[in-house]
Amino acid sequence: MAGEPQDDCLFCKIVAGQIPATVVRETQTTVAFRDINPQAPTHVLVIPKAHYRDAAALAAGAPEVAADVLRETQAVADDEKLDSYRIVFNTGSGAGQTVWHTHAHVLGGRGLNWPPG
Repeated sequence: MAGEPQDDCLFCKIVAGQIPATVVRETQTTVAFRDINPQAPTHVLVIPKAHYRDAAALAAGAPEVAADVLRETQAVADDEKLDSYRIVFNTGSGAGQTVWHTHAHVLGGRGLNWPPG
């Protein structure tokens, strides 16, 4: 069920403290941690503590938490002293989503070309 922890979800296990992560920020509704396969000098994931499959499901089911995730991307960028950065939500396997728990990638610290991919 949306919003409920999933036993087979990597990010739910990070939220529960069952799997270690390098946490850089935590709020009542979000956790931000360093990506284990960084694609830029700064690559932090910001996730809701509640389980939602993707960004669209989060926006529909808990828009206030979606706003919290976006607020935390700015806080991460501020903490990392990034003057420019990219926020990426991959939605679906064709877009590169591999963990089925909403997450925003905060990427910065190098030039990011357009278009991506």
